[in-house]
Amino acid sequence: MGLINPDFRTLPELFTSVFSHFRGQNDQEAPIARKINGAYVPISYTSLEEDYHHLAAFLKDKGIKRGDRVAILSENRPGWYLADMAILSLGAIDVPLYPSLPPNQLEYILNNCGAKGIIVSNMLQLGKILSIWPKLSELNLVIVMNKLDEPIDDVIELSQAKSEGKTLMQASPWLLDGIKTEPDDVATIIYTSGTTGQPKGVMLTHRNLCENVKSCSTVIRLDQTDSSLSFLPLSHAYERTGGYYLLFACGARIYLAESVETISMNITEAKPTIIFTVPRLFDRMKANMIKAVAKEGGVKEKIFYWAVSTGEKYHNQLAEGKVSPIVNVQHKLADKLVYHKLREKFGERLRYFVSGGAALPQKTGEFFQSIGITILEGFGLTETSPVTNVNRPENVKFGSVGPPVKNVEVRIAQDGEILLKGPNIMKGYWKDDEATAKVIKDGWFYTGDIGEIDADGYLKITDRKKHIIVTSGGKNIAPLPIENLILESPYVDQTMVVGEKRPFLVALIVPDFQKLKEFAAEQNQSASSPKELIARKEVVQIYEKLLRSVSRQLATHEKVRKFLLLEQSFSIENGLMTPTLKLKRKEISKRYNNEIDKLYNTLNMVYNTE
Repeated sequence: MGLINPDFRTLPELFTSVFSHFRGQNDQEAPIARKINGAYVPISYTSLEEDYHHLAAFLKDKGIKRGDRVAILSENRPGWYLADMAILSLGAIDVPLYPSLPPNQLEYILNNCGAKGIIVSNMLQLGKILSIWPKLSELNLVIVMNKLDEPIDDVIELSQAKSEGKTLMQASPWLLDGIKTEPDDVATIIYTSGTTGQPKGVMLTHRNLCENVKSCSTVIRLDQTDSSLSFLPLSHAYERTGGYYLLFACGARIYLAESVETISMNITEAKPTIIFTVPRLFDRMKANMIKAVAKEGGVKEKIFYWAVSTGEKYHNQLAEGKVSPIVNVQHKLADKLVYHKLREKFGERLRYFVSGGAALPQKTGEFFQSIGITILEGFGLTETSPVTNVNRPENVKFGSVGPPVKNVEVRIAQDGEILLKGPNIMKGYWKDDEATAKVIKDGWFYTGDIGEIDADGYLKITDRKKHIIVTSGGKNIAPLPIENLILESPYVDQTMVVGEKRPFLVALIVPDFQKLKEFAAEQNQSASSPKELIARKEVVQIYEKLLRSVSRQLATHEKVRKFLLLEQSFSIENGLMTPTLKLKRKEISKRYNNEIDKLYNTLNMVYNTE
């Protein structure tokens, strides 16, 4: 159980040891499976090893050497893993890019890192690169994974690159011998999303990533019987370390989801034992469950909520050390009537979800626990490779991100900032010593997050330091806990609290428009456009009532006095979210500045929150 080879020091060593372990075994042993013609088809270790050697030989022949930067611009697909392995095996540095990035941001990153080559997935991504190529002075190699409809000058298909590499290897079998990669060499430069200003390139070494994989393997125990469904972008450190390197190192299989929309169906097909995901998926799954139960109505709806309530009682008593015989019997009945049917929808083999990337609302974690599905919330940053903390399967504390993983030290500074130390801390920011010096001091990494550690060593994140709102009255307010309370309402899809240098807080709220349409139908009103819906008096009253309820749980200076209902969601496409689905708070405040000013300058939407 666990790592196939616990002694790897670099990623090429990791790849080599795993391929050696499976060499000569049945080709059904496979690290990756993707959907072809409606069914999952595995890619064997043998074919993957041959392909990455051939691609590496081609890249070497084209002049890619140790320390060179080669970018990957692709969705999650077999070619991503292939490109990563080939680039790293040459001692080169890969630069993963989000497929959602527009050409101007790609231009900045590719010039900033001085990329010599890039491997793209399809014509859409290739089109972006072709449009900016004249401005990329160092880029001289472009490979596309998909087949081209017609040849394009200086663009090579991946199949051709592998074919040429195979020919090179046949002529010189020793071509890839003797390439040295040291643990402290940079393996990858991951550009942070940049909620403000230009993105910074985080330099992660082989040691950083390998040590983080080893640390995670002691908490999340995996072996060859395990599998996962991959849908978070591999461009993100969280999916790359947890959903790729960790799984590969343990001989587990990775099933590639077709899209975000098909996750539920793909889970049923792939039957994963572990899924790495973000809190937003749980919100969607919970909403779908409640919607399906409401549609059934009657006895089935009552049984579902009884089962949820029974699950809550059971786990509360379990945490206290003793479950009463009555609750135990009720829990077994609830499992027979409800929980096992839900587990079937998750493929029946699921042991747990791992949640990261953003805060998991405590009530969401407790809801899933009550129906027999365990969520392990963790914490980390790109700069920390990324995992630093994670809840333990045997002792989950919702509202916390768990104790630190092996070899990571956590300290809370006097102002509440979380500081981290360990072999997983980045080498620094690419070509930015000044920014590096601001966050790494005396070996400690300053996260910019505010938190506290409980008596059991579990870390709780209270907010981002830079998100702390200072009102005109001088009160310091963390917006995240307030936003999480608002988000508990089924009528809210997204929210952001503002109030910097203002007399009180206001909330920008993106409603759940599907829920509002259902509400309108109940009122015998025809479902109308988002703009018309949020203008209705009855709809406004829903949110007035919600914020009165939320405000009763808050200190006077934390109360949300006014709100603005928005007809458009915050998204990557409209520039209001980062590729990792974090709110671009400054950009949102700027976009809605006039509307926010009007809220503060008028009294007609004030309501009593006392």
